[in-house]
Amino acid sequence: MPSWQTRLFSAVARLLIKRGTRKPMVNEAEGAKRARRLFEPPEFLRPSMPAEVKIEPVNEGGVRGEWVEWLSNRGAAQQVVYYLHGGGYVACSPVTYRGFTSSLSRAAGVRVFALDYRRAPEHKFPAAIEDAVSGYRSLLEKGEEPGRIVIGGDSAGGGLAAALLIALRDRGLPPPSAAFLLSPWTDLAATGASLVTNEATDPILSGKTAAAIASLYHGYASPREPLISPLYGDLIGLPPMLIYVSDTEILLDDAVRFAARAKRHGVKVELRIENGLPHVWPIFIGFGLPEARQTISEIAEFIRQHASSRQSKGVAKRSAA
Repeated sequence: MPSWQTRLFSAVARLLIKRGTRKPMVNEAEGAKRARRLFEPPEFLRPSMPAEVKIEPVNEGGVRGEWVEWLSNRGAAQQVVYYLHGGGYVACSPVTYRGFTSSLSRAAGVRVFALDYRRAPEHKFPAAIEDAVSGYRSLLEKGEEPGRIVIGGDSAGGGLAAALLIALRDRGLPPPSAAFLLSPWTDLAATGASLVTNEATDPILSGKTAAAIASLYHGYASPREPLISPLYGDLIGLPPMLIYVSDTEILLDDAVRFAARAKRHGVKVELRIENGLPHVWPIFIGFGLPEARQTISEIAEFIRQHASSRQSKGVAKRSAA
């Protein structure tokens, strides 16, 4: 059973967020404005950053975002997490995710680069995926080794992270060591049964408006385009993945079906389905959810295992040569 903190958070979210996500969209501008109001907490609700956290904004070569680093980790050879935030492609930013990215930096001993990709409806597909590719290229150009990079993302950012893996492979760019996806939105065609069956149990999102929100991003492009909905893509050759989702989420089937497809395509996937937790619960670490702390700890271990494993393989190949 979820902790009392998580049950309380879900009850409050149902009152403050779920009601708004159920309302039909009048037009694109109104839909984006409402999503940003619902998903971007006011500044007074955002967790303050401790002095041990260093935030370094980036805006160069068309790449925007910020580095987040727990200072006690400095001096060690660190892995990098390249993080793509959620928000339905229309809301949120690296700033709203600092509680999560700083906690992940501390737990995993990594530097986190959170990309500030262009948002819909002002910037529709392929803006977000092009920005994601550009951000990854910039990491490589600055000397980051792909074997020490782990890509992460949640919700829309989880779908974007999966699409990025496809784009990197198809463009011949070296892949990261692994990826973790939190409640990923992998099917913007909105065909998952859980959009209906979990409508009542999801305390944050509504399946009734999923297709309408998706259209703000994909516009006139087909929602089944793999770089929009990676569920429909060729996943052969992608790196190992860790996927989390809750059994009460409307995006349950997006995660389950994507994990199954990836496995059929030969990808090493670990799918963890939790019970009764809210959508992308790890990002709410600032609200004191015990499950958020536990999941971040598990992600940290996944990062250490896969980045070090990829590095060891690279050393072995260089030694053999």
